[in-house]
Amino acid sequence: MTITTYAALWFLPFALPICIWVAWSDLKFMKIPNKAVVALMVVFLAIGLIVLPLAEYPWRLVHLVVVIVIGFTLNMVGMIGAGDAKFAAAMAPFIPLGDMRLFLVLFAAVLMASFVLHRMIRAVPAIRNKTPDWVSWGSKKFPMGLSLGIALGTYLVLGVLHGA
Repeated sequence: MTITTYAALWFLPFALPICIWVAWSDLKFMKIPNKAVVALMVVFLAIGLIVLPLAEYPWRLVHLVVVIVIGFTLNMVGMIGAGDAKFAAAMAPFIPLGDMRLFLVLFAAVLMASFVLHRMIRAVPAIRNKTPDWVSWGSKKFPMGLSLGIALGTYLVLGVLHGA
C-alpha cells in the first residue's frame, strides 16, 4: 500500500462517519446527500493539507476531476446515479495513484458482496419489517453508496492496519 499509516490515521476518524452516513442514506432513501459529498471533500481538503506532502496534494485533486468526468459520463448513459458519481469523485483524492489498482479490486469485491447481501437480506421478512420505509428494499436499482462507503472505509482501515 502506498497510503501512509499517518495519513490513514488522520483521514479515518473524519471520513468513516461520512461513509456510514452515505451507506445508510442510500439504503434508506436511495439518495446520497450532497452534504455528505461536500463533507467528504472538506475532510480531504483540510486534513490532506496536514498529512500529505505539498507536492502530492494538488495531484490528488486531479483524481477528483478525472473521476467526476468518468462518473458523469456513466451517469449520462444511465449506468450509475449522479450521487454515486459525486461521492466517488469526493472519494478519489483519498486514494494515491499507486493504490488505484488495489482500491479497484477492493471496490469490486465489496460491490459484489454488498449486492448479493443486499438482495438476500431484503428477502428476509423480519429485517424488512424492522425497516419498512427503506426505499432500497423495493427498488430494482442497487444502492451503490453502500458499496462506495464500505470500500473507502475499509481502504482507510487497511491503511491504518498496514503500519501496525
